[in-house]
Amino acid sequence: MVTPKTQDLPPPGGYQKIPFMRVPAKTLFNGFQIIGAYIGITTFAVYIYHLTNKQIQREEVEMRSARLALMPMLIAERDREFLKQVRKNRDEEARLMKNIPGWVVGTYYGEPIYKTKPVDHFDDNSLSWDDLCVHSDYRTQMIRQNFHLWN
Repeated sequence: MVTPKTQDLPPPGGYQKIPFMRVPAKTLFNGFQIIGAYIGITTFAVYIYHLTNKQIQREEVEMRSARLALMPMLIAERDREFLKQVRKNRDEEARLMKNIPGWVVGTYYGEPIYKTKPVDHFDDNSLSWDDLCVHSDYRTQMIRQNFHLWN
């Protein structure tokens, strides 16, 4: 038996209407409420910032005072270590060159390095970093030279 072909038709009553109109979003706050909240939050944030800034200023004054109090001692310790290193270098030069006849420590083959300075005068401005670390290996010298970059 052959069934007749049926055409696909809309449901009874027709299809639903297609919603194409704009659906506005639900408003939670109006403009005055948003501006009021902004002013309130900003006022609170400025107050907290003021309190934090006062604490930071107190800590900076304390750190500056401590730095000013310690700086003379630190400079004296630096100078002391510098002089100890210069002494070690001189003693090392004397030890290394003791077998060389006519070698005088602190001179270049018997000629004074600084002819215009008195013998008992020490000129620390003339020493370079290489002069200070002359008896250390290259790696240690570079680590000491660049130590301030790691702080």
